Parts: sequence; structure tokens; C-alpha cells
Amino acid sequence: MNYLRTMKDLLISLILSPVIIYIILGIAKAFGATYSMEHGDTFIIWLLMAILIKNCLPK
Repeated sequence: MNYLRTMKDLLISLILSPVIIYIILGIAKAFGATYSMEHGDTFIIWLLMAILIKNCLPK
């Protein structure tokens, strides 16, 4: 197992995750939706999105 590649993929997914979440929330806000997210909700969504991105990265 290549540990450096795994760590790089993990960091990429953790950095891209909130960016994608806020883009989606921004698009929803532009269409008139209002969302309020608490810290626990944001943390769980951030981790789930990071897992999704990690699984979508090419191997």
C-alpha cells in the first residue's frame, strides 16, 4: 500500500469536501432555498462528502 498516495488522496478529499458543500448550498440559496446547518450537521456532511470524493478519485 502506498501511504503517501493514500494521505494525499485523503487531504484532497478533506479539502474539496467543504468547497463542494458550500457550492451546493450557494446554488440552492440562489434559487430561494434557506438552510441552516449546525456544527454537528456540517461535520457529518463534511466527512461523508470526503468519503464520497475519496471513492471517486482514480486509483
